[in-house]
Amino acid sequence: MNKVYLDSNATTCVDPLVLEKMLPYFKENYANPSSMYDSARICANAIEEARKQVASLLGVKNEKQIIFTSCATESANCIIKGAVEKYSTSDKNHIITTKVEHPCVLSTYEFLERKGYKADYISVDENGNLDIDSLLSKITPQTILISVMHANNETGAIYPVYDIAREAKKINKDVKFFVDGVQAAGKFDICLDDTDIDFYSISGHKFHAPKGVGAMYVKKGNLFEPLLHGGHQENSLRAGTMNTPYIVAIGEAARLAKENLSFELSEVKRLRDKLENGILSQLPNAKLNSKAAQRVVNTTNIGFEYIEGELILLYLNDAGIYASSGSACTSGSLDPSHVLRAQNTPFTSLHGSIRFSLSRFTKEEEIDYAIENVVKVIKKLAEISPFQKELANLGL
Repeated sequence: MNKVYLDSNATTCVDPLVLEKMLPYFKENYANPSSMYDSARICANAIEEARKQVASLLGVKNEKQIIFTSCATESANCIIKGAVEKYSTSDKNHIITTKVEHPCVLSTYEFLERKGYKADYISVDENGNLDIDSLLSKITPQTILISVMHANNETGAIYPVYDIAREAKKINKDVKFFVDGVQAAGKFDICLDDTDIDFYSISGHKFHAPKGVGAMYVKKGNLFEPLLHGGHQENSLRAGTMNTPYIVAIGEAARLAKENLSFELSEVKRLRDKLENGILSQLPNAKLNSKAAQRVVNTTNIGFEYIEGELILLYLNDAGIYASSGSACTSGSLDPSHVLRAQNTPFTSLHGSIRFSLSRFTKEEEIDYAIENVVKVIKKLAEISPFQKELANLGL
């Protein structure tokens, strides 16, 4: 077996049907969609069809509330910086998020703190569950924006964002609520209509569109100061010539994701559970890092006590198995995962935690191969670990 790709939360392969759909917009239909002639209208119509497809995936009836961007990082920056700029006043300078957000949110909050805004970061428990009471208690009349991700990119924990948004608005009806939905889109039902969520972001390459295209939901009646100034594209919220082939791609990927949702919820979950149970049952030093009440069905995060994570990844790579130790946006850092640190994951497994994430293209034989070789790698590394005594006490 040449390779087993188990890092789908970092990125996914482009679905061949998505590639096929986008190719004509590189060749025959290459006109600028903002122009007035017939070939341009073909592109403009394709973009509007994609807008409807993304809206459908997100449970939004009014597709005009969907704005296309280059990626979720751009969307998060547009929304957070733009909303704060739009709605802050001399006595409204407070923002709230969680300690386990993606770096694109946390870094933006840290940027705003340097500009003088006051931020609160909400904790999670050892299973990855968010302290909702603490979050709600932090809301004041000065609060402008709350950001809570829908599903965690490292542990798969799902947060009850509809409920949190509703309760937050009861405390402060003017507060804006933003959800990073990158790891949720295509993995479970999303319905943003009739909720108190104001903004939502997704990224195409997490559900089999190419890298370089994302989208954000902007609830009707909400505005923000645009990050990019220029033309009037995307309701004047995101200037720049629209990237027709990639927008077509995210639309088709959204359509396919919705069509394959039942497969995701059943078969992908079955394979994830098989991988998880196969590893945990054979390695006494393996511990599940998140036991949140709800998790996305494709993700498991396992800590291997007294084994170094970078070594695990290197040995797995040699076996043709590709996984990660956390967010791809923090790869290269020697610091342990900020998500697992927020969960107070024990030091004995914090540096030896590996995320495995599947997609609908993952095959059963790949899971069988992964189980066999993860077990082999951990046992081999245990033999050279400086913590022989501790591992022996665990039964390894």
